Amino acid sequence: MHRRRPVPLFPADPGRRLRLLATALLVVMAVAFVCARHFADRHPALGYAAAFAEAAMVGGLADWFAVTALFRRPLGLPIPHTAIIPANKDRIADSMAGFLRANFLTHQVVARRLHRLDVASLIGGYLANPGRTTTRIGDSVTHLLADILATLDPDKIGRPAKALLSRQIERIDLAPLLGQVLAGMIADGRHLPVIDSLLRRAGALLEANEDMLRAMIRDRTSTLMRWTRLDDRLASALLDALYALLAEMLVDQGHPLRRKIDETLERLAHDLVDDPALGARVAMMKADALRNPAFAAWLDALWERSRLGLIALLRAPAVGGMGELGTGLAGFGRALGEDAALRAMVNRFARRSLAGLASRHGDDIVRTVSETVRRWDAGTVTRRIESAVGRDLQFIRINGTVVGGLVGLALHALERFV
Repeated sequence: MHRRRPVPLFPADPGRRLRLLATALLVVMAVAFVCARHFADRHPALGYAAAFAEAAMVGGLADWFAVTALFRRPLGLPIPHTAIIPANKDRIADSMAGFLRANFLTHQVVARRLHRLDVASLIGGYLANPGRTTTRIGDSVTHLLADILATLDPDKIGRPAKALLSRQIERIDLAPLLGQVLAGMIADGRHLPVIDSLLRRAGALLEANEDMLRAMIRDRTSTLMRWTRLDDRLASALLDALYALLAEMLVDQGHPLRRKIDETLERLAHDLVDDPALGARVAMMKADALRNPAFAAWLDALWERSRLGLIALLRAPAVGGMGELGTGLAGFGRALGEDAALRAMVNRFARRSLAGLASRHGDDIVRTVSETVRRWDAGTVTRRIESAVGRDLQFIRINGTVVGGLVGLALHALERFV
């Protein structure tokens, strides 16, 4: 047999409990006032009690009216300037949205609040702990991402990425970039192995086509030279001279022809940066290349290799969890902890990004807030605001009753003794 749980004296809602307490206190003051006035002639102290109870009733009733008038009409009477919140719901929604926009979602406010926030250290500390990364993110997430990439149509998910890459390539001013890269290679001497490789390939090409070159020389000589076989000696001499020239250029870094090549490359790097005509020709060549079907095929192959590589990376097991991706993230986290310049760059990027989001989407956010509150009916707005501040409002009623009683008591004492 189950015992019935006792019904609590007050409801579980603390706001409603305080409302009942404030009302009960007002009723107690009313009963005390009636009793004190009825027996006032029996003892002088009852006059003080009556004055306290009377003033407490006035203060409690006044605060009850003020609190009730915020949310509804007291006793259902159509008293002007009551039910303030339901009657002004839309204006309150607009005011809330404007307050949020002006004080929280401006570029200056967001940037100022993020100025002291070290986002990079937080990210670095989070990523550098492989156990924490695995616990919070989990291998299941990486496998889920891998399954999504493997099952979705590669063309549909790759089309936006390829279109974005094409647009970015179109926006690049290629000539100055090539000029700067070439100038940097020449300054560091990184072009020298390229020249050596070209010279070796030239030698190999010459050796592979020696018979054809001999035939070309023989066909262009006179009949007398062919009859005296001077054409073979001429072809051998020319080929030997070419082989010797290539060998000397490979061995001697200061060879005059190599210096000429360096000067030509330096002039080309300068013209790529400073010559508008050459820049226009490079831009035209880039545009032609982008329109070439071979470029589209290269993009398709690049996307497919990237997709398959990412799937393999996500599915690759590793001790730290999350496969090779987790290892890479942990390394990036350690780099953030050790490299002050990298931390500063990440923090600067985070501040700019978040402040930019606030500037770009602040109006949309406050519009969403305003429209959401506007869609609420008056009863919903009243209940939500009252549930948020109801306890404090009932304390106002209780304090009004007590303070009113004390003021009445002081006035009665002043009347008796002055």
